[in-house]
Amino acid sequence: MKQLIAFDLDGTLAESKQPLQDPMGEALADLLGVAHVAVISGGDWPQFQKQVASRLPARADLSKLWLMPTTGTKLYTYRDGAWNSVYAELFDDATKAKILKAFDESLEATGFKPEQTWGERIEDRGSQITFSALGQEAPVKEKEHWDPKFEKRKVIQADLKQRLPGLSINMGGATSIDITQEGVDKAYGLKKLRDESGIPLDSMMFIGDAIFPGGNDYPAKELGLDTVRVRDPEETISVVTAIVACQK
Repeated sequence: MKQLIAFDLDGTLAESKQPLQDPMGEALADLLGVAHVAVISGGDWPQFQKQVASRLPARADLSKLWLMPTTGTKLYTYRDGAWNSVYAELFDDATKAKILKAFDESLEATGFKPEQTWGERIEDRGSQITFSALGQEAPVKEKEHWDPKFEKRKVIQADLKQRLPGLSINMGGATSIDITQEGVDKAYGLKKLRDESGIPLDSMMFIGDAIFPGGNDYPAKELGLDTVRVRDPEETISVVTAIVACQK
């Protein structure tokens, strides 16, 4: 029996930056009836609100839901009828400026500048700076085809690591690279969750679509959690249904 089931968001619970579909919302409501649930991903709180918090049915027990934007450097819980920030670990202005400069130099050096973009490519999320290759508003189909095997982003990631020693640089979503403080990845976020929730790591399970070396979900496996790698949200629903049946 697991006390808490943690999930990646994009590619696992929903398509990239898209709201949870109704069947997923119902599945998570079922899961909240038998366990705590956490969602940890690179997006900021407004994205979590749009994709997850606003998409769950009224019957969902939100008191057992832990939402962790920006790779766990922020945590939100539901208390007294509203979502509340538990903590937020923010970059200082000098570090932000250094990161933005490195992005500009790296993209020039590596040559990955697509002909068409949709919206801003670099977003300041307070505790995380995120690069989205095709822009923040790119269509899902365009994002799926740009770098499905992570090959382009691995080149950019390697270049950024040379320019930004002492910071964590991880691939996330379909086209993004997330930069956080050193040591910040999903293992870091899950350990923060352990401390805040009081639930030990061996009582947690993690489900994600990028549980492979170099994938942004892989640190959960390296941390020693039981993990399940899924192909897409449809498979996630099947896994959740099985977990609910076993937990009852």
